[in-house]
Amino acid sequence: MPESVKEMRKVQFSELIEFMTVVEYRSFTRAATALGISTAAVSQTIRAAESRFGLRLLNRTTRHVEPTPAGERLLERLRPVMKELQSALEELNEYRDKPFGYLRLAITPLAIHVLSPLLVRFANHYPDIKIEVSADDDPVDIDSGHFDAGIRLGAQVANDMVAVPVGDAIQRVVVGAPTYFDQHSPPRTPEELSQHNCVRIRIPSGRIDPWRFARGDWEFTVPVDGSIVFDDVELALRAALSGGGLLYLPESYAKAAIAAGGLQKTLEAWMPKPSDRFILWYPSRRHNPAALRCLVGFLRQNLRRERLDINASAPSRLLCA
Repeated sequence: MPESVKEMRKVQFSELIEFMTVVEYRSFTRAATALGISTAAVSQTIRAAESRFGLRLLNRTTRHVEPTPAGERLLERLRPVMKELQSALEELNEYRDKPFGYLRLAITPLAIHVLSPLLVRFANHYPDIKIEVSADDDPVDIDSGHFDAGIRLGAQVANDMVAVPVGDAIQRVVVGAPTYFDQHSPPRTPEELSQHNCVRIRIPSGRIDPWRFARGDWEFTVPVDGSIVFDDVELALRAALSGGGLLYLPESYAKAAIAAGGLQKTLEAWMPKPSDRFILWYPSRRHNPAALRCLVGFLRQNLRRERLDINASAPSRLLCA
């Protein structure tokens, strides 16, 4: 047996995985949590690998972990190998009777409200597919963040990404609680909103979410004012439900409350046509996980307004091709 092969046999595959995970998270503790093992076990593995190589791979401080030049070089060579290995293992899933795998998704909080019930239904129907969701308003780099896909309200994506619409265009509404309308007459035109207390929402860019309306083909924005601003749609919805004022938001957020009578729509004739939609985007690599393709098919079929029933238990026919 060649000496190079003998040396390779001494290196445990788990050592390389743990090394790459520590570098990814820049922390032994977070890496251990991600791997489902103890911090001491990860530390011991890295020390054993460094002892075998006769090289320090990581520089450790009380706050940070960084690869040494040798560790950076090893990481540079390992990344394409691991991606190819992952792809090879993923192709084996094509021979399984049921979809299998692990997905990491980066989803904007705005999409969580709509997607959560669907992800639960998806997970119940495909128990062999595990999903980890990261909710963040900040822009996400799918590759560097080691995500399989992201979901956000429609926007441009990089040229090396595939964007798939996974829902209908979003209709926005103005709503208020019956207790609010008991004390205030509903506005007849958008301009009359100046006479009302409006619950406003600050979007991730830092701006107040504009209240847009339409008169024929002409769309316009109306400035509104109110006693409170939220940076969370759910909190704003609760304020409106308690009679705190009028609220402008995607209809899907208020759908259940409207159906239950907790909120009432107003200015319906002035609302602009539905616009934007959720997109799922992922790298345009040669082979994407079967679990991801299955999720894309599921969302494209089920994330539609006329089918969005959060209490539904029987999923429709799914596309996993």
